[in-house]
Amino acid sequence: MTSSSSKPRIILDCDPGHDDAVAIVIAAHTCELLGITTVAGNAPLDRTTHNARVLRHMLDLDVEVHSGAGRPMVVKPAFAGYVHGESGLDGADLPEPTRPLDGTDGIQFLIETVHSNPGCHLVVTGPMTNIALALRSDPSLGDLIAGISFMGGGTFGNRTAMSEFNFWADPHAAAVVVNSGLPLIMAGLDVTHQFQATAPRIEQVKAIDGQLAHVLSGLFDFFSANYSSRHDDMEGAAVHDPLAVLALSHRQLFESEERFVDVVIDGNHTRGMTVVDQRTLIDRPAANCTVLTKVDADAAWDVAAAAIAAGSVER
Repeated sequence: MTSSSSKPRIILDCDPGHDDAVAIVIAAHTCELLGITTVAGNAPLDRTTHNARVLRHMLDLDVEVHSGAGRPMVVKPAFAGYVHGESGLDGADLPEPTRPLDGTDGIQFLIETVHSNPGCHLVVTGPMTNIALALRSDPSLGDLIAGISFMGGGTFGNRTAMSEFNFWADPHAAAVVVNSGLPLIMAGLDVTHQFQATAPRIEQVKAIDGQLAHVLSGLFDFFSANYSSRHDDMEGAAVHDPLAVLALSHRQLFESEERFVDVVIDGNHTRGMTVVDQRTLIDRPAANCTVLTKVDADAAWDVAAAAIAAGSVER
């Protein structure tokens, strides 16, 4: 486990989502979690917000949850029920959270929390709407945020042949963030597809006692069965979002390259497409992003399992 003195301070902006749920669990264990904001993405905003509250309840976290944007900046809303189910967390019986939502002012909460915690990081695991709106509302955030670690993008797509879902869902927001000038870490599909919930890894979670492990086992079973029914080249579901957390808390698990990254905002095939400049030209654009390329998936899963075990202890 990361020592308390070295834990990165983060605000987690998410759209739970099976893999977001795991990201929350890992963040609670390995980071100083300053708050959670939610956005529409894997499911509508009311569902992603409810799911974040469920995870807070199961982990007994003393952090605020604030809902943010319910639709993208420009394009029409679209969700990923075909992957996560209509609830966003299909596959397990979830407990009802007892603590109410702390507010519907997610963007203002982001701004105020950054001002109160200069030098913190943002971890973004859904569409980047909240972050883009916060940066536009308060440009001074650029001087206060240490960096943004995000799950999104890739040199190939999943929502379309060219576009990863988070970038596709709100390409205008993604473009604002990648062109913000802030230090960026990209956990795109190239690396997240290396981190899969295979049958042996799910069995590792099933061997853990406690409510959280039981719930996550059901979520993993649903998620991986859904992936297997849709893909002919994957042993289990790609558990994308935790890597954006682990890139800060366990940087040694990754290999990366410094690249220039941009986002295409329109086009039938190219909306949300990630441009990753891999040329070797001397006069290529300056790198603006640390692009994760490889992960030690077994070691990363061990961190996830340890976080699940810690969160499963009866309180």
